[in-house]
Amino acid sequence: MKILHVDTRPDWRGGQHQILLTMRGLRQLGHDAQLLARADSLLAQRASAESFSVHRFSSRFPRLQALLCLKEILHQQKFDIIHAHDPHALTAAWLARAHHRAALVASRRVAYPLSRSWPGRARYRAAHRIIAVSKFVAASVISSGIASQRVAVVYDGVEIPAPFKFEERIAARRAWDVSNSTPLIGCVGYLLPEKGQDLLLHAMKEIVSSFPDCKLLLAGDGPMRSHLQALAKNLALENHVIFTGFVADTESVYRALDVFVFPSLAEPLGSSLLAAMAHGLPVVAIASGGVPEIIENRRNGILAEAPDSAQLARAICELLRDPEMAARLGASARETISIHFTASLLAENTLREYECALALMHRA
Repeated sequence: MKILHVDTRPDWRGGQHQILLTMRGLRQLGHDAQLLARADSLLAQRASAESFSVHRFSSRFPRLQALLCLKEILHQQKFDIIHAHDPHALTAAWLARAHHRAALVASRRVAYPLSRSWPGRARYRAAHRIIAVSKFVAASVISSGIASQRVAVVYDGVEIPAPFKFEERIAARRAWDVSNSTPLIGCVGYLLPEKGQDLLLHAMKEIVSSFPDCKLLLAGDGPMRSHLQALAKNLALENHVIFTGFVADTESVYRALDVFVFPSLAEPLGSSLLAAMAHGLPVVAIASGGVPEIIENRRNGILAEAPDSAQLARAICELLRDPEMAARLGASARETISIHFTASLLAENTLREYECALALMHRA
């Protein structure tokens, strides 16, 4: 099968990592996976470094450039599947494939209602298959008026890392100037209001009253960074919070942590949460969005019932006080990922939906 993945985003976030994982898996299964992406994107750079065929469009008027570049590619090559990974990519694919016999597949990673204005719902109705990242997201697509038969759930996947050695933990902590005896909690994610990092800072204020030397590692960048830095200062947490900015090697973050916290307020799924669990970290998250599809409370993590800083603080302190419980939850978290959320399952399940999309197209 020949597949063209289309992504128009300039940044590197969980969705872009999932695209690259999917392409790797499809190649391992014997399929030709190609990419159309912004020339200045990290996704284009990383896919090219792994010897994928990468088609680049200019970042100047990117939506128009994506459409023009896609039309040119489809004039030169025949694809079985065009997989659009964001709404603007879907618009370009919808408009460009008018005379190209390829099945159109759209990924949906957010739970916002589909736009009523053109081309919002029209482009999704044109897709032969809509792949939602969770049941939570699938429900939002269906409630927006898309036939349920066209919507499928394919969970994100992660690669299962080898258990890290004690020396690796020490080295990872040294990189952030944290001693081995210091309790270290953290999260990885883009700094946005809906990601809940401000809630975690308020929880941190309570945590340090019980663990005075505890530190929080906030890995990621985004528009909320200056606000969060000001909040940390107002809460007198300057010596307890480490703002790393964008981290290319997130493995170094996971190796360093004692507890991973996922404070997102309505997360569609959470690829960083999956990665933390794959590393065997005990996790604390808010029971919202797609998170309860991953975590079963007190079996493979702890869920706070509401976005409440006091609940988060209590759960985190409980794990810091009880290393045996933390180890048990971490081991169960890793087992959950190895059974249900692997990169190989991501590729296999995506391929299954491609086959469904082709069947639907041929019946039309």
